Amino acid sequence: MRQSSVRIPSENYCEVNGTRLCWFEWGKPNAEPTILLVHATGFHARCWDQVISHLGDRHILSLDLRNHGRSADGEAVGWDVYANDLIAFMAARQLSNIVLAGHSMGGYCAATALVNAGDRIERAVLVDPVIMDPEVYLESTSKHEAFLNEDAEHPVARRRNQFVDADAMFKNFEGRGSYASWTEAALHDYCDYGLLPDEVNGNFKLACPPHLEASIYMGSQGQPIYGGFQHVQVPVTILRAKRVEVRTTLDFTLSPTWPELASQFANGRDVYLPELTHFMPMQAPDLVAEYILGSR
Repeated sequence: MRQSSVRIPSENYCEVNGTRLCWFEWGKPNAEPTILLVHATGFHARCWDQVISHLGDRHILSLDLRNHGRSADGEAVGWDVYANDLIAFMAARQLSNIVLAGHSMGGYCAATALVNAGDRIERAVLVDPVIMDPEVYLESTSKHEAFLNEDAEHPVARRRNQFVDADAMFKNFEGRGSYASWTEAALHDYCDYGLLPDEVNGNFKLACPPHLEASIYMGSQGQPIYGGFQHVQVPVTILRAKRVEVRTTLDFTLSPTWPELASQFANGRDVYLPELTHFMPMQAPDLVAEYILGSR
């Protein structure tokens, strides 16, 4: 594992909603708002490390959602469960005066927290959140069903799940597909902290099991959350990546975010960044950090 320039965090655990969650903490509470970071589907808390490297000496918490990172694995659950875990974590840690930032599914969770625990949040940055056009949620089948094979398996469920070490994982993904736009450091973070020992064969396995990651994609159209957005009074910034109107391939680099989402909030701001992919925290961590800090 390479040496990182990012401050070394503490690793912590707690029981929330019947599951064991892990979170990482940088610094101590101070007069400035605590920054709370929530990762995307299939990722983990340390995928924020390069963004954190641009956040100075702020007090920062980054959460591993259940079935991800070093939090406990279990059965497939709906998106509401992941969101409720975030809300329960905020309550368990008695957090307030929060700058909440969530990427992709983490943005969905953060938006749910804005509606249901908004008194704890000072402002929020939703980084290309998976909150789609309302019409999408009216469709009877998931858009991901078009990508299932004859055995009804999602492509993500067939991901390679065994690696000798993090370096082998890095070499497997470097320059390929969705990872091509990532900084080298961000890809190292994903690999260095995205594997767990596999006691069965002595190698390492993905910290988010592929079948559980696939279940999250398949459930992405099940639970719209627009109700209540208009009552959120704190500033909400929506960062959106490049978008196309019609998808014909399973391209994870494109934005899933409804372009009108920011207008649903009383104090929402839309920032369209077509030069960036859905993975903007890994592609432009300095820029994302500026929005989290409120300097843009």
